[in-house]
Amino acid sequence: MCAGYKILILAYLTTEIWMERQYLSQREVDPGAEFTRNHTISEGCHRDGQHYEEGSVIKENCNSCTCSGQQWKCSQHVCLVQPGLIEHVNKGDYGWTAQNYSQFWGMTLEEGFKYRLGTLPPSPLLLSMNEVTASLTKTTDLPEFFIASYKWPGWTHGPLDQKNCAASWAFSTATGVAADRIAIQSQGRYTANLSPQNLISCCAKKRHGCNSGSVDRAWWYLRKRGLVSHACYPLFKDQNATNNGCAMASRSDGRGKRHATTPCPNSIEKSNRIYQCSPPYRVSSNETEIMREIMQNGPVQAIMQVHEDFFNYKTGIYRHITSTNEDSEKYRKFRTHAVKLTGWGTLRGAQGQKEKFWIAANSWGKSWGENGYFRILRGVNESDIEKLIIAAWGQLTSADEP
Repeated sequence: MCAGYKILILAYLTTEIWMERQYLSQREVDPGAEFTRNHTISEGCHRDGQHYEEGSVIKENCNSCTCSGQQWKCSQHVCLVQPGLIEHVNKGDYGWTAQNYSQFWGMTLEEGFKYRLGTLPPSPLLLSMNEVTASLTKTTDLPEFFIASYKWPGWTHGPLDQKNCAASWAFSTATGVAADRIAIQSQGRYTANLSPQNLISCCAKKRHGCNSGSVDRAWWYLRKRGLVSHACYPLFKDQNATNNGCAMASRSDGRGKRHATTPCPNSIEKSNRIYQCSPPYRVSSNETEIMREIMQNGPVQAIMQVHEDFFNYKTGIYRHITSTNEDSEKYRKFRTHAVKLTGWGTLRGAQGQKEKFWIAANSWGKSWGENGYFRILRGVNESDIEKLIIAAWGQLTSADEP
């Protein structure tokens, strides 16, 4: 009995030792096995210290990145905001500084061109117009600095924000040149800002509205149909809504003047007066002639070419800076844009040399640029700013004249 008992105890201890060894062996293997089985840890992707599961999608500026096979696969769009380009401009001695605008972040360059500009290339009709020179004599001295709002305080109008409505064709015409010139010609009797929404909603022929348009068509509408004030017909919150149809109707009095037959879309505003302009005329592309025209008759409309760096302009005298990106062919693009020239000036550079510039109003709101304005090199046709200059007269009847 004693010998058998010892044998049983020995067998038991042997079994215990074997089981303990097996257990310890398993403990060495299990953590790795569990790590392999736990796909949420071993699979997926990491970015900025954070783990993402397979199939996760994140947004990086204008590009989308998908976690696939433990790697990020990202789209390759050229973004409207390019931090590298902003840094390049700000580190260089180019005469202007750039900024990252939150309203442009996440947009592609193509989307910027598509939604933030909106003026079609000049038609042959516009380009064939005869140039008109201002009535000032050639001996009239032109000041070194001039801005329309200083000469005509309260008669010129500041920038609005077209947002993602591709309608600079309407903003530069209505709330730009036409409103200013009517106020100046009427000697301040009619100072209302005109409604770009009236143009956007009612001048819908040939791909107009928020899908780009031509400035000659805008001037045609101002001459033939006329516009109400911005207070009467304010901008819609959703510019691209399908129900943004024309909410104004007018009739002719038989003498070329039109009168509104419907109340203002903005019920608070009671004046639905129609404002009209003469046919547009082309100002000489000569720098001095443009200056004379602005000083004598008021701001003018300019059609310029917008490159990718212009979106990031913050302050200074703008000139186009070529992209430093390796894939530069993607960046060598530009589109047409319409702005309002309101004056000019001269600035002494770091080397003591004078730099001449135009002062222009954009239509991207007052948070962009220099309170909605920008300065651009003058006298060298920078970005085609001097190539096509348009102006018009307010159409006032004898009864309207002060």
